[in-house]
Amino acid sequence: MGTLTSLLNIASEALLADQAALNATANNVANQNTPGYTREVVSFQSGDSVSLSGESPSSGVTATVSSLRDRVLEQRVQQQTQTTAQSAALQTALQQIENIFGLTSASTGSGAVASSQLGTAINGFFSSLSSLEANPSDTATRQKVLTAASTLAGAFNSASSQLSQISTSLNQQVSGDVGQINTLTSSIASLNSKIASLSPDADAGTLEDQRQEDIDQLSQLVGLDQISTSQNGISLTTSGGAVLVSGDQSFQVSTTQVGGDTDVLAGDPPQDVTSNLNGGDVGGALQARDQYLPAYSSALDNLAFSLGTAVNQQNELGVDSSGNPGLAIFSLPGSATGAAAAISVSATSPGAVAAATAGEGSSGNNNATALADLSTTNVVGSQTATGFLASLLDQVGGDASGVTTDNATQQAALTQLTTQRDSLSSVSSDQEASNLTQYQRSYQAASQVFSIVDTLMASAINLGEETTVT
Repeated sequence: MGTLTSLLNIASEALLADQAALNATANNVANQNTPGYTREVVSFQSGDSVSLSGESPSSGVTATVSSLRDRVLEQRVQQQTQTTAQSAALQTALQQIENIFGLTSASTGSGAVASSQLGTAINGFFSSLSSLEANPSDTATRQKVLTAASTLAGAFNSASSQLSQISTSLNQQVSGDVGQINTLTSSIASLNSKIASLSPDADAGTLEDQRQEDIDQLSQLVGLDQISTSQNGISLTTSGGAVLVSGDQSFQVSTTQVGGDTDVLAGDPPQDVTSNLNGGDVGGALQARDQYLPAYSSALDNLAFSLGTAVNQQNELGVDSSGNPGLAIFSLPGSATGAAAAISVSATSPGAVAAATAGEGSSGNNNATALADLSTTNVVGSQTATGFLASLLDQVGGDASGVTTDNATQQAALTQLTTQRDSLSSVSSDQEASNLTQYQRSYQAASQVFSIVDTLMASAINLGEETTVT
């Protein structure tokens, strides 16, 4: 009877182990398309033997179900996600800036200038001055100069305004990301608490899947550093060290306005961490706003101020249609800062265009020639206006092209890492079908053994008389 009892116990343990394996397989199949789900695997272990009367009968087998995850690989995916998301956000912003200037992948140098609104306006303005040189006393020709000047000022204003709109959009992007960050960090802290309560020393299964999915989403928003803590917990900080999650507590990120820009506050106590943030959508938005846009805006301001100043100074050297000293054609601020947004045409009468020099009379064209010659004069440092614009457009196009290439490379690396992780952790229909067949047969075999032993025990109890086992 003792041997039969032992065999009955072995069969019973086998049934329980096989049932756990079947449950894990069913769970895998049910969650095959669940984002972030990690495949569950079953490991079987022989039970401890106990020596009784010189014999050591087996106590059967047990099954342990755990999620098949590689924490190192998960962190590599997380870090690559941060890098890729940053370059993607930067790429989007730079492509928007390219659109402002009408740039395409094939437009460079003089071709880029000719195809841009601002380049067309500059060329049109100098073309009107060339026409004035040929017909200096014609009122309609003088009016065309003022019209072209107004178009040029409008092109500067438009480009500056659109750059400002992109900056505003990036500020809104940062604010929106901060709201999502707080939602995710709160969820991660809550999951830390649940995991510490339910599975502080072992894999927590779907709870860890949920937490990792939140961390992956958080990585798309901001750069993170991750630290494993006691009770199977995870602490998170920004790449600059500001704490976001510690145990079951999350620390809210907030925003503040500094000089018209949206800056980010994080940590305990909250501090401005804007300059130290990188990675994720926030990192890309801040990089575009704080590094690229100021450089482009400054160059645009410098071009507007230098060109406008050169035209004003030359016009003031001539005389207008009434024989009076020429006045400024463009209204400009006192310095280059904000010049592209502020430039406008101050001259209101066609006669204000000083085509002649003193003593030439109203039909003179010496100053008109000098004004037209500004098109080939180095008015912006050591460059002509169109040459400087060509350099600016080449810089914008080159930056956008470089970031696009970087993002493609980073995306390929992320795809490779994700494939490696999924090959380990994702559910395979073929593998689960094979496991299902194996566990079903094992369950059936254990069930058959259990039935046979039950019959034998009943026979033994009834001293060999055949009875019906109920």
